[in-house]
Amino acid sequence: MAFEFRRFSAVLLMAAVPAVLAACASSTSTQSASTVNAGANRSEAYPDITAVVSAETQQMGDEEASAISARLTSLTSRRRSGAISEAEYRRQLAELQALRDGHGRETLSEIQKTN
Repeated sequence: MAFEFRRFSAVLLMAAVPAVLAACASSTSTQSASTVNAGANRSEAYPDITAVVSAETQQMGDEEASAISARLTSLTSRRRSGAISEAEYRRQLAELQALRDGHGRETLSEIQKTN
């Protein structure tokens, strides 16, 4: 029985070797030599993940964010202390909100012009 099992294994091995060798010989390489990262270059089916990504518009810096935050904090503290009236507070708050809303629309239109 062990002899028959070895014979059967040898026959299977002999049958599989030509199929494996034929598969290896028929594969062709379609990657170009100029590709830096050949594994990531699948431009026919996938986006190029090696490209440098840049923002569409200028991003807000830390200084600008700090300035806006300080302005809002100052406005709130002046309102609480009574240094400005409720009407003045509402006017300045509306000005800041208009700036926020207008900036969003302006930025969106700028992005859509470039596309």
